[in-house]
Amino acid sequence: MVAVGNALRLLGSALGALGGALVFVEFFQMPNYVEYNAEFQDYRIDTNQTEVREHTWIGRVGGFCIALGFSLLFVATLVE
Repeated sequence: MVAVGNALRLLGSALGALGGALVFVEFFQMPNYVEYNAEFQDYRIDTNQTEVREHTWIGRVGGFCIALGFSLLFVATLVE
């Protein structure tokens, strides 16, 4: 049972690290409603409510991986 617990703990940690990296990438993406004009060196914000995209699939998958990683760590604790 200890081997199963250690395997679940390692898998949970790996999924958590992967999810954290994906969420990190999500935070540094420029939103689709912000445009940079290099000629005037300024930003333009166009907030049409039908086209605004708050989050991408990268962040959603990252959040799911983090949640799954914590779940596996919890199960590994119970198994041991």
